[in-house]
Amino acid sequence: MVIPVRLDRAAAVGDETLVSEIGILRRARMELAYFSGYFRLKQRQTGGAGVILRFERVRPRRTEPFQPNRWREITPQFLDRVIRALKRWRFDLVSMDEACRRAVTLPQPNRFACVTFDGGCKDVIASAYPVLSKHGVPFTVYLPTAFPDGLGEAWWLALEDLIAQEDRISLVVDRRERRFGTGTASDKYQTYEFLSNWMRTLPPQDLTFAINDLCTRYSVDLAALSRDMAIEWEDLVKLAADPLVAIGSATVNYPVLSNLRAVDAQREIAMGKAVMQTALHREVRHFAYPIGDPNSWRREHAMMAQEAGFASAVSAVPGVVETRGYTDLHALPRVAWDGRQRSLRLMRVMLSGVMFAPVKLARGVRP
Repeated sequence: MVIPVRLDRAAAVGDETLVSEIGILRRARMELAYFSGYFRLKQRQTGGAGVILRFERVRPRRTEPFQPNRWREITPQFLDRVIRALKRWRFDLVSMDEACRRAVTLPQPNRFACVTFDGGCKDVIASAYPVLSKHGVPFTVYLPTAFPDGLGEAWWLALEDLIAQEDRISLVVDRRERRFGTGTASDKYQTYEFLSNWMRTLPPQDLTFAINDLCTRYSVDLAALSRDMAIEWEDLVKLAADPLVAIGSATVNYPVLSNLRAVDAQREIAMGKAVMQTALHREVRHFAYPIGDPNSWRREHAMMAQEAGFASAVSAVPGVVETRGYTDLHALPRVAWDGRQRSLRLMRVMLSGVMFAPVKLARGVRP
């Protein structure tokens, strides 16, 4: 049996025993920054023009013991608390267009917060939209067009389902048959972490083969899972009709762009925009890099997004948005929130920018 390498993140039963991605030492530093008031002293230097918040799923808390994607989720109640807190902290809640404008102008009296969602899940309409609409908050939804078309593959959900139901699984990894024991919660978390990280490194055709092979072996309906998760075009059209809502593109198939040849990456970016505009009968101005971490896209992809006509492109690289054009509009950072955390204190410190590395100036910009 192959035993996956143990990782810092979590392998215990129940949400309360999961170790956050933030980490114990990092959390301690953030708590100290909050209670000492240090974040308030530094915010003028580190806070920039504002922040773009990145969420994925919004739905009621689940009770299943195995939830490897729990970090992607927040509850509607927590979203409501966040919006109320942002208003209390005197953030201006703005659209993506306004966030881009503030990124290239002089500082405003208040910092901004811009709310975004990745993935285009149905629960954005069912659970997030009622909260944001009640508060009059603009937001942007980024999604790959293959999912409302019924062709996308939510492989991460299928992987979660099959590991949850099995005590042992096997598949071909790097041309070798590998076997994983998944009888305990600890084993399940380790196996999920190992396989999901491996799958993210695969070219699209290899990823499709690997997840379909697993789903066939263990009777998981990948197509049904993907359809159940994704917003349909009819609902997207209704959502886009609200002036507070912007629909952004995240390619066609949501591939890791750095795994593609340049011509294929360019096609994914351009076609996602074209399909979205045709379906919604309106201009699509904003783009999100699939996955979005530093390993998933490169500078050449930012240039492709700009050439495709996008006004902005957001990543999942943590950081604040600077003023005066110091932040590249096609490499915008975002602040993602770990759904296993419910502390507004920690969020307040994160939004101050004090925990992030200094921003790198956009190419060609002089301080």
